[in-house]
Amino acid sequence: MKLFELTIHELHEKLVSKEISAKELAESVFSRIDDVEERVKSYITVTRDEAFAKADEIDKKIASGERIGPLAGIPTAIKDVMNTEGIRTTCGSKILDNYIPVYTSTAVKNLLEEGIVMTGKTNMDEFAMGSSTENSGFFVTRNPWDLERVPGGSSGGSASVVAADEAIFSLGSDTGGSIRQPAALCGIVGMKPTYGLVSRFGLIAFASSLDQIGPFTKDVTDCAIVLNHLIGHDINDSTSVKIDKPDYTKALVNDLNGITIGVPKELMAEGIDPKIKAVIENALKLLEDNGAVVAETSLPNIEHSLSAYYIIAPAEASSNLARFDGVRYGYRVPDAEDLIDMYMRTRAEGFGDEVKRRIMLGTYALSAGYYDAYYGQAQKVRTLIMDDFNRAFADYDVLVSPTTPTTAFKIGEKVDDPLAMYLSDICTIPVNLAGLPGISVPCGTVDGLPVGLQVIGKTLGEEMMLRVAYSFEQSFGWSEKPKL
Repeated sequence: MKLFELTIHELHEKLVSKEISAKELAESVFSRIDDVEERVKSYITVTRDEAFAKADEIDKKIASGERIGPLAGIPTAIKDVMNTEGIRTTCGSKILDNYIPVYTSTAVKNLLEEGIVMTGKTNMDEFAMGSSTENSGFFVTRNPWDLERVPGGSSGGSASVVAADEAIFSLGSDTGGSIRQPAALCGIVGMKPTYGLVSRFGLIAFASSLDQIGPFTKDVTDCAIVLNHLIGHDINDSTSVKIDKPDYTKALVNDLNGITIGVPKELMAEGIDPKIKAVIENALKLLEDNGAVVAETSLPNIEHSLSAYYIIAPAEASSNLARFDGVRYGYRVPDAEDLIDMYMRTRAEGFGDEVKRRIMLGTYALSAGYYDAYYGQAQKVRTLIMDDFNRAFADYDVLVSPTTPTTAFKIGEKVDDPLAMYLSDICTIPVNLAGLPGISVPCGTVDGLPVGLQVIGKTLGEEMMLRVAYSFEQSFGWSEKPKL
């Protein structure tokens, strides 16, 4: 296998044993980028010079006998929604086309301190609003499995970059499924941690009560390794949780005996492609064959999750995106007549259609006379959904479901039908509303396109969730890759 095809843990062993150098690894990945990026279009910005400078630094450490951590020298891509000091950060939007941050987000800083080699910033739906990466203000990213199909979204660039071997792993953000959904469509592992486990400081906000940073990796072991170095309390994030940092790799035990797994019947009902359902049922049988106790359960209020989400998320987006007005940073119309004209035209020209749609929806939901009827009611529904999960977790260690209702759809197929696009996240949104951890692992294919199995954990229950995902992965033996 070529170096760019290997996992973090495989490459770490080769670096430590001096079988390869960090520079050779970087050269392999950038050679792959040169070969396929023009077709896949995963990156908004490629940081080649910075990457090789960091690789040389890691090689000097290895040569001097200094111990390196498991992420040192590993080529890593970052979703372009996380601030990176001195490196353009656009959120996939024309309104931030020229924005160069003066600080680095905590999550990225944690990884840089571990020695990652940052390869660049990945494409995304503008301000993380979308499920296909077709809403990027720059270009459409393509699915490496079929270049005529979407990679999912909003973290489509971060998913496709790993699936296409243009990075060894990447970071994304997940507001309603934006890590797990593209991971499923691209045939890789994608994880959303418990809300607050990873600092959001420096993550340009879409919906502050829902957003969470997480990794895309090639296997569950890599996911646990990255998570070890992502988490930690941050005084700059008031929602950051204080816990004793576990070693998630110790949870990777291939043993499901006695583990109880609930299957919410609402997430296997109408709307899920029958072919997807068949693949998931085979996955459930495999879990049972390996000792797990699998049974149907119910989350009766999650039928309202999509409605609640599309009031809460746009409302928070309306507030968060008010700061992009052309005054302090980003795009500003050059010939405004006065301040009001500058505000209006800057936002009209800088934001895309989907962002405008959600700002208007959110502003309406928060307006006088409608706040209690819409936003207040949506928050009550959110509480009911949390209660459903709590009741289910009284009986089960984890819950499982399809990650997505369909496989990757054709580019342009849903772009003119926002509701059909929103339904792409029907299985993932409830997890964000409840603040729970979720992971998607490949579990098969339908018509040559990958299908993801979603494992949902209890609050701060990443260890059990990873154990189930790892055990399934070991038994299933996923080895298929896109043919680029």
